[in-house]
Amino acid sequence: MFPCSNMLGPGLISIAGHATPIKELLWLLSLFAGIIICKIVYQLTGAISPFFFTGYVKLDWQKKLEWNNRGFSTFHALLVAAASLYVLLESELFCDGAQDELMINRTSAFSDSILGISAGYFLADLAMIFYYFPALGGTQYVLHHGLSMFAIVQSLLSGQAQMYIFMVLFTESTTPCVNLRWYLDVAGQKNSQLYVCNGVALFLGWLVARILLFLFFFYHMFSHFDLIKKVYPLGFYSLLTVPPVLALLNIVWFWKIAKGLIKTLRKARHSQ
Repeated sequence: MFPCSNMLGPGLISIAGHATPIKELLWLLSLFAGIIICKIVYQLTGAISPFFFTGYVKLDWQKKLEWNNRGFSTFHALLVAAASLYVLLESELFCDGAQDELMINRTSAFSDSILGISAGYFLADLAMIFYYFPALGGTQYVLHHGLSMFAIVQSLLSGQAQMYIFMVLFTESTTPCVNLRWYLDVAGQKNSQLYVCNGVALFLGWLVARILLFLFFFYHMFSHFDLIKKVYPLGFYSLLTVPPVLALLNIVWFWKIAKGLIKTLRKARHSQ
């Protein structure tokens, strides 16, 4: 019923016979590009931050570590959110009738490159989280990054379900607001108008990108369940289990964001 996995090329796993030497090279280059980009943006963030926030030089090493880490986190979020919008809405990759290939099996060099870069980011960030644990986040971050990288790598190796991966990657569009809130907190700007506006934007963005979009994700997946069943076994069961876990994490975080926003709005009202 399902194609079997086999080994091709220089030792990479080929799922459903999707891998070719050229694709394997593209995946590896994209993965390393993602890691290198993270390193460059991390260093660049540390170099330019003192010009925008004079208090940066007075931060302790742990705060500087997280400050720079959130720099490449923001860069990755903006990159994959923009790429996801393009792939899902502007390109014809997943349009009905645009190709003879089943929607669940469609890929392109661009989509593979973005997924490879994203996998490189999650690998680099996860390595930093483990190395400095728990300075950059606890078990929830490990679970989120681990599941995300697991799903992305599967989609790359199999060439299947990329549309759903890009739907989930678009949820990273809320990350810049999360990071800005942390930056403003560290900079002592919790009472600023920007902090309040960012809190409202984060609440609304999270509601749309991480709650409502996941509802659409599940609706689309189960309304096209005949295609989902054509995904190879591990990918099929991953589609049934990984997104619900990520959705649950998003709900937990959304509850914390909502409580934080209410607290911020009350404080802002009393200070007027």
